Amino acid sequence: MKDILFIIGSESDKKSVAPGVDLLQERGISFDLVVYSAHRNLPELMEFIRRSESEYKVMIAAAGLSAALPGVVASLTKRPVIGVPLVAGELGGMDALLSILQLPSGVPVATMGIGKQGVLNAVHLASRIIALSAT
Repeated sequence: MKDILFIIGSESDKKSVAPGVDLLQERGISFDLVVYSAHRNLPELMEFIRRSESEYKVMIAAAGLSAALPGVVASLTKRPVIGVPLVAGELGGMDALLSILQLPSGVPVATMGIGKQGVLNAVHLASRIIALSAT
């Protein structure tokens, strides 16, 4: 079992989450980084989560604009999901932040700040969640 599944919506998001990936590597935390879009390849995302959710302790989903990805992931798993709004579009990530914050009851997502600080805090929070299972 790996510690973290890091999901991004497009290849171009890799640059935005690089600081978090670097922090995971520095800390020796096991993870996979995958690209699935809640808009462009939803059936594949759903199948991937159903097939592999038991292989991870925590999931981090980062997305910009309408930021559907964290909510979709949270609707498909019982694992903790941390959402990271990325800087994108005319609103600079505010739309993504509000989208992740305002999910319906029963679809919990821990929501981080916008951009780099949010990516880093997602890793810190995931680390704390993982540490709970070690005690």
